Amino acid sequence: MSFLSVGLPLPILVGVAYAMGVKNFLLAAIPIVLLWKWRRVYVIVKTFPRDVRFLYRMRRLVSNTKSYEKDNKTVVSVFQENVLKNPDRPIYVLGDEVWTYKDVDQYSNKIANIFHKAGFAKKDVVALMMQNSPAYVSIWLGLAKIGVITALINTNLKGPSLKHCVNTASCKAIIFADEFFEVVLESCNDLKLYQSNGNPTSSKVINLEKLMAETSNELLEKKDIMYTDKLLYIYTSGTTGMPKAAILPHSRYILGTMATMCLLNAERSDIIYNPLPLYHTAGGALGVGPALLEGLTTVLRVKFSASAYISDCIKYKCTIGQYIGEMCRYMLATPPKPEDTMHNLKFMIGNGLRPAIWSAFVERFRIPQITEVYGSTEGNVNIANIDNTVGAVGSVPQFLPNSLIPVAIVKIDMETEEPIRDCDGLCKRCDKDETGMFVGLIKNNDPSRQYHGYVNQADSKKKVWRDVFSKGDSVFVSGDLMLMDEFGYIYFKDRTGDTYRWKGENIATSEVEAVISSVAGLRDCSVYGVKIGDLEGKAGMAAVVDPNNLLDLQMFTNGVDNSLPIAARPIFLRVLPSMEMTGTYKMKKVLLQKDGFDPDIIKDKLYFRQGPTFVPLTKTLYTSIINGDIKI
Repeated sequence: MSFLSVGLPLPILVGVAYAMGVKNFLLAAIPIVLLWKWRRVYVIVKTFPRDVRFLYRMRRLVSNTKSYEKDNKTVVSVFQENVLKNPDRPIYVLGDEVWTYKDVDQYSNKIANIFHKAGFAKKDVVALMMQNSPAYVSIWLGLAKIGVITALINTNLKGPSLKHCVNTASCKAIIFADEFFEVVLESCNDLKLYQSNGNPTSSKVINLEKLMAETSNELLEKKDIMYTDKLLYIYTSGTTGMPKAAILPHSRYILGTMATMCLLNAERSDIIYNPLPLYHTAGGALGVGPALLEGLTTVLRVKFSASAYISDCIKYKCTIGQYIGEMCRYMLATPPKPEDTMHNLKFMIGNGLRPAIWSAFVERFRIPQITEVYGSTEGNVNIANIDNTVGAVGSVPQFLPNSLIPVAIVKIDMETEEPIRDCDGLCKRCDKDETGMFVGLIKNNDPSRQYHGYVNQADSKKKVWRDVFSKGDSVFVSGDLMLMDEFGYIYFKDRTGDTYRWKGENIATSEVEAVISSVAGLRDCSVYGVKIGDLEGKAGMAAVVDPNNLLDLQMFTNGVDNSLPIAARPIFLRVLPSMEMTGTYKMKKVLLQKDGFDPDIIKDKLYFRQGPTFVPLTKTLYTSIINGDIKI
């Protein structure tokens, strides 16, 4: 360690040494150096059990990954091994419906036979639009048996968004449930249309159910599928625009599943509760993958229910529960009941559990272990919190040098969101407790460090920075602002693009949203910045859902003032009956931002922070604000 590393320039050190005398300077410096080293030793000792436990579990992951790569294993081949071992073991449960490995195998064989006969070949793409069910997994597994890639379509999409998704993935056909008949016919009528259930009412639609009844359940044509072949296209949530199709190859699906097993130290006797949508990675890979590849049983639910979550876990004797986004907040908002703690859950795993409600959630439902994970379908930055540290999305080992850690937080210009580089053109790592961009080193010869990106290569290139830590290297840019404390715990701060600057301060919307949701009685809310004329930066605006008009403005204002610094307090408030959400329970704020705070555009209740309270935002008041007549 040098004094330069703590930010003391050399001329200052020389000047101090000259003034004190070299002997006195050294006598003063040595204790400081020792204190720093002892602090470093303390950190390493304190985090050593956590880091060793993590690396021990990852050893199994690395070993299995290398073995799978060497033997050219795929999701299909590993599943077939499980079918041979346990044909009658339950793999998926939905309500009273129980599917065994044999059931899934035979159903998927029929799908493979039907689409092979119809002329579909390896690398072709078929879209899938259905609600959660064992058949959902069996369909894309069947397509994978003949090398066809399945594009998993968000069931909330319609019109231009749906058309965009099937077009960007170059889909040749779409398989859909009868409830999506109209939206599919409207947006996808140039594709081959397969209805999975019911009797189609259009001659353009093929009755898949009828074909299934007429088809052999033995696989008629085996294809050579590779470890590196593409398996699925999974779309981004579309919180900031049109969804993008991320590539998920067999290698990545296997890696994600194995990582889940290793992080939880899960066993084949465990039962996973998965109420997440199967068209996203959390539900469709991490939730159903352990059943396909490791012999566990997964309990599915068509749609998440806050009131039914714990009762379902009790009914099916689940030991692992999944969550995402705002699910935990919705559960916490339900009335307490005796069965809240009568479950057998050992773990809950997911992402998006807000620090503000973390402890209350764990205490009420008596969850022994919360494993908060961080990652993305298209990227290679994946970390996990394995020791219940409240608020952390993961950690990195502290006894390892930075050169051996494949993820980092780097300094960026918060205005341009570009990396800050040194005189050699390389990026700078953030100091402890400094917010920056979370990135992951790309290594194409390592399955865990590969970057597969999106179907659209232009989108993929936007997420890569080069010459980051050494000339010629490259990293995946997560788009998320993170902070790491001295113990190596990493905390999510905000999404780039969501953070705004006001009164000289960078405002992290996720932190403000957590406070506002709490003071507003755990209501849905979204926070964003809006431009006011020529004023520098953006003023904070909060949109709060209040369908029953129960929000007490004065209590709300007092709660905000008591919990947030002045710069972070919203200037504008929009109260609306509902808010559009993604399938993973994230708020869509793009349209809200576009509306700004113009009462001619917005028909919801609008308020402006004037003095100690919020007042109705009239057209006259709006004009005064825009003209600069009111000081803000």
